[in-house]
Amino acid sequence: MAKIFCVANQKGGVGKTTTTVNLAAGLAFVGQRVLMVDLDPQGNATMSSGVDKREMELSVYDVLLEEASVAEARIRSNWGTDGVRAKIPTYDVLGANRDLAGAEVELVSLERRENRLKQALAAVDTEYDFVLIDCPPSLSMLTLNGLCCAHGVIVPMQCEYFALEGLTDLVNTIKQVHANLNRDLKIIGLLRVMFDPRITLQQQVSDQLKDHFGDKVFSAVIPRNVRLAEAPSYGLPGVVFDPSAKGSHAFVDFAQEMVERVKAF
Repeated sequence: MAKIFCVANQKGGVGKTTTTVNLAAGLAFVGQRVLMVDLDPQGNATMSSGVDKREMELSVYDVLLEEASVAEARIRSNWGTDGVRAKIPTYDVLGANRDLAGAEVELVSLERRENRLKQALAAVDTEYDFVLIDCPPSLSMLTLNGLCCAHGVIVPMQCEYFALEGLTDLVNTIKQVHANLNRDLKIIGLLRVMFDPRITLQQQVSDQLKDHFGDKVFSAVIPRNVRLAEAPSYGLPGVVFDPSAKGSHAFVDFAQEMVERVKAF
């Protein structure tokens, strides 16, 4: 049975998409079967997986409106056919494009509107070890579909003051969804991203997180890394773009930590 995790934070620009695609690539790298679901109409996670969102015949939009199944709409991530990258394991992508923006309005009047994704994923449950969902930065009908089908939430966050305020809002949202729509939902862990140990404030916020959340804070720390930032412009996760980079090593370590954490889940 697949474990389904949302990568979510109501604050924008904290590395949700970077975390989703690199965790997906890292999990595939350590031998896991992975489906990455892009629930953001911008389609950045789709493009960062080597899939051209403009050329997709079917997308998560069609799945949510029950016009296609996950099996019909999924596409294999693409690293190309040359060199070392071609040998790196891939994962399946349920992609998104600008059509998904219309789903917000269309879903409102439909039955089971918050459970459309959950029902669609149930059909491929045995085919994957992990399903990772890249959520938009707002509490929308799309995000709600992600939270309603997930076993847990991975929260990427920068160790900065305003990030703590955004975390409070997200925790409250998760509590509401847990109480009313999905009793399985909980925070799996907080991932410190874009971390620079030379900055005193980041060290202080990191210590506050560990004091308050304890083992909910992942041991893995993702450093601020140029190669991770460059990778999306090549349509690749950082783990694939430059496997030797510090950021790539950190995401593979995070993937291994996720596998171990899920065993005790």
